[in-house]
Amino acid sequence: MLLGQGRAEHEFTDAAASGRMHSGWLLTGPQGIGKATFAYRAAAWLLAGAPTSGMDLPDDHPDLRLIRAGSHPRLLVIKRGPNEKGDRLESVITVRAMRQLGSFFGLSATDGGRRVVIVDAADDMNPNAANALLKLLEEPPAGAVLLLIAHQPARLLPTIRSRCRVLPLAPLTGDDLAAILQAEDGAALSALAQGSAGAAARIVAHDGLKLYADLVAVMDGMPRFDRPRATQLIASVTARGADGRLALLVDLIDLFLSRAARAGILGAPLPAASPHETAVLQRLAPHDGAARLFADLQQTLSAKLRQGLAVNLDPAMLILDTLLEIEGALRKLP
Repeated sequence: MLLGQGRAEHEFTDAAASGRMHSGWLLTGPQGIGKATFAYRAAAWLLAGAPTSGMDLPDDHPDLRLIRAGSHPRLLVIKRGPNEKGDRLESVITVRAMRQLGSFFGLSATDGGRRVVIVDAADDMNPNAANALLKLLEEPPAGAVLLLIAHQPARLLPTIRSRCRVLPLAPLTGDDLAAILQAEDGAALSALAQGSAGAAARIVAHDGLKLYADLVAVMDGMPRFDRPRATQLIASVTARGADGRLALLVDLIDLFLSRAARAGILGAPLPAASPHETAVLQRLAPHDGAARLFADLQQTLSAKLRQGLAVNLDPAMLILDTLLEIEGALRKLP
């Protein structure tokens, strides 16, 4: 079952029913909202002969069983493969992976049905791989459907984008995320996760709603710095075994700065991501001058913080310095 993507499923099945099935589909949207799940559901439905008005197939359907076993003869999945040493995945999809397309389409389909290719993710392709895929999109074999998963479609060649039908998948709502994760505060979770089930799962795993609320409480003292409260926050993410919470706090600081920048222009974003966030944002970012300040802070401090962690600088000092820089910048606001 795939929550929150009914509109996209209807658009896809309607294209097939009306004879307007494109050979190339670009599935776009943030990571973690179900693009890969959608691609496999769409592939199974097509390979089964599009037997229903919706994409749901019985769990024991033979095409579904073959796909789950990774052995469907008319489905090819292209993703990053192992490197030459075989000890890790390649950082990109290479042209070597794309060579599978030739043999895949060189074989006749045993039952004359469609053949489907899933590229996960298309924005991982290097230039040679992208050019190989472009040739296929320019002259697709009969009955071929290519489903390209793209987290950042702007990274793709314009010619690839122009030869695909773009199908945006929607960020998940708070109700969807609450249903998936059995979380209580779906609205706040959706605000922090930006509609991504994967991000929401990470937030829940590391008690991220409380972590963000603690960060907002520190910001509530700005531009007078509440050092004891900040120290407590930092200690909660730098203790032994708290690596996941440290990385999450870095992302939440970035998110707070982004939401503050937006608040200075459009007002505090809704839904609020913590009980006191709206009041804090309204006070700290009451005008477009504050918006520009927070946008600049997000760009400079987030990069500096991540770079410092990457070279193993003391995380406690890095976070403290980040908060002090925010304090210093806010003191200069009129």
